[in-house]
Amino acid sequence: MITVGMFQGPQESGTVAENLKAIAAAARRAADAGCRILVTPEMSATGYNIGTEIAARAESADGPIFQAVRNIARDNGIAVVYGYPEVTEGMPYNSVQVVDRDGAALANYRKTHLYGFDREFFTPGADWVAQFELDGVTCGLLICYDIEFPENARAHADAGTQWLVVPTGLMEPWSFVATHIVPARAYESQLFLSYVNRTGFENGLEYCGLSCTIAPDTTELCRAGRTEDLLVTHIDPAVVAVSRAVNTHLGDRRRDLYQENQTR
Repeated sequence: MITVGMFQGPQESGTVAENLKAIAAAARRAADAGCRILVTPEMSATGYNIGTEIAARAESADGPIFQAVRNIARDNGIAVVYGYPEVTEGMPYNSVQVVDRDGAALANYRKTHLYGFDREFFTPGADWVAQFELDGVTCGLLICYDIEFPENARAHADAGTQWLVVPTGLMEPWSFVATHIVPARAYESQLFLSYVNRTGFENGLEYCGLSCTIAPDTTELCRAGRTEDLLVTHIDPAVVAVSRAVNTHLGDRRRDLYQENQTR
């Protein structure tokens, strides 16, 4: 079993240094609560709706932001999931990286499905499924809009993901994604799903909070309100096996029909 901290914040996005300070404070609180890993929102290290500053703050996966988060992870003895713009030859990727408590990089994922203004500032990723192992649990990564496509969650289920981690920047008026679509994704793909959102206002966007972890049977293990919060929840991989034995959707699929009709 993994004890997870979910940081819905900071309430006000600031400079990179200010955002990293908020992540460090959340890591300390999560570690004190016995958490093995802290999950933070989409673009948590830099801010999300920051226009051309996205490119200005973009870094390589091993750049200064990574070095700072690695120190946070080591200092607090906790793994950290953080979002950042990853530099590339063109527009940066909207990326999320996982750093273990010993400072090792466990996984890096680039958002594949870009929504709205994302397309003005980011390059879509090309790799569909990114996973990492943590204390015997197979974990997967998606970002925000990715989870609104059932194919993405299902691809993780087929790859053996037991816990799907989804940092997000969901804004109003689409709060129904957090309350309705996310539980549906957890159930139809029979996995734990942690959806960790931003909160507050950022350059005209109002983030709706409502971060949550949903069990494979749609049990709501935790749910935040609309203000800054640190949630603590637990991921038990044994629950996935039990739930999949009862809810047999994955095994009941007619793959022959889907493959036959996918080009129509």
